[in-house]
Amino acid sequence: MRRNVIETVMGAVVLVVAGFFLFFAYTSADVGAVSGYQLTARFSSTGGLSPGADVRISGVKVGTVREQYLDKQTFQAVVVMEIDPSVQLPLDTSAVIASESLLGGRYLQLQPGADEEALKGGDTIEYTQSAVNLEELLGRFMFSSGGGSSGGDAAAPAAEPAPAGGGLLGGQ
Repeated sequence: MRRNVIETVMGAVVLVVAGFFLFFAYTSADVGAVSGYQLTARFSSTGGLSPGADVRISGVKVGTVREQYLDKQTFQAVVVMEIDPSVQLPLDTSAVIASESLLGGRYLQLQPGADEEALKGGDTIEYTQSAVNLEELLGRFMFSSGGGSSGGDAAAPAAEPAPAGGGLLGGQ
C-alpha cells in the first residue's frame, strides 16, 4: 500500500512540473494572438498560408493572419491580418508569402517601404507577391534541362534520322 501512495505522489509531481513547463513554453514562445489594426492583401495564390500564421518583419513577429477568403469578383485570395498597433507601416509596404523551411510552413513577410504616410486600419497592401510553389519550380527545372528542348536553336541544323539498323554496326 505504501508503494502505491509514493507512486501516486510522484506521478502528481511529474504532472505539475509538465504543466509548469507547458505554461512557460507558451508564454515565452509568443504564440498568442496579436491584437491591433487590420490590414488586407490580395494574392493570386496563398500556397498553404493559413489563419493563425505569423506576420513578420525582418523575422520578428508583428502580427497574425486572421482569415483568408476568395474574392468572387476577381478570384483572388484575400488575406486579412492583424498588426501590432506599435508598428506603423508605410503606404508602400509589400507583402510576400514565404516558407519557413523546405518542409513547409508559411508565413506572411512584410517589407516596409519609405513612404511618409502610414497604413491605417482597414487599408489594403497594394504590393504583393504570391507563394512560390516548390514542386512547380522543380518540375519546370527538370523538364526544361532534361533531354530535349522544345524551342531549339534556330541556327542549329536539324538532326539526321538514325539508320534503320539501329546502331553503329547496323547495316545499310
